[in-house]
Amino acid sequence: MRAALRARLGWARLALRGAALGRAPGPPCWSCGAPLPSSDGPPHFCPGCQALQPPAPRPDLFRLMDCDRSFRIDPGQLQRRFRSLQRAVHPDRFGKRPPKEQYYSEQHSSLINKAYQTLLNPLSRGLYLLELSGVEPAKETDCDADSAFLMEVMEINEKLAESKNKDNLEEVETSIRVKQEELTREVTAAFERDDLQEAKKLLGKMKYFANLEDKLKAKKIPS
Repeated sequence: MRAALRARLGWARLALRGAALGRAPGPPCWSCGAPLPSSDGPPHFCPGCQALQPPAPRPDLFRLMDCDRSFRIDPGQLQRRFRSLQRAVHPDRFGKRPPKEQYYSEQHSSLINKAYQTLLNPLSRGLYLLELSGVEPAKETDCDADSAFLMEVMEINEKLAESKNKDNLEEVETSIRVKQEELTREVTAAFERDDLQEAKKLLGKMKYFANLEDKLKAKKIPS
């Protein structure tokens, strides 16, 4: 009893110290009621009863994956972080835990998958950075004024529609990949000079090539 009381007092001191540093306290542990600091970072466990806590309502995916909030990331580091987090919270580890904790492990696992896929893909990573900065993504009509770009997209679309064999598809695939790499370099430069409007415009163009890539994949699947 005294040990439990001392532990609760220790957790309370931690919460007060967090408040003094300007951090709002989070909700108490759902299992034992101990006060916990707020966290939108990695999954955390109650220091008293070791119960897995629920994920934050709107977590920062960069913080969750231990990445700088930047368009330029290290895919290897991202993958290592993904595997480490999944080992800690995968539902297979919580089969004998209370149903609520099993549910939280599923939520965490799903969120980690979403964070990994969002940050790994240049287009979704860029759109997420715009969202964090309060910038609305580009609409398709925003690219209408760039007639040269739209003509390029139409030509690749036509080649894709007319492709009848593997060699033709590989040629189209190369064109799409080269353009995506070019746009990714331009988006990287735009974010690094903090030109969010230019990044927004370039990400709008990347959407067109993502659609072309989806059409190419569908074309390669035998009917």
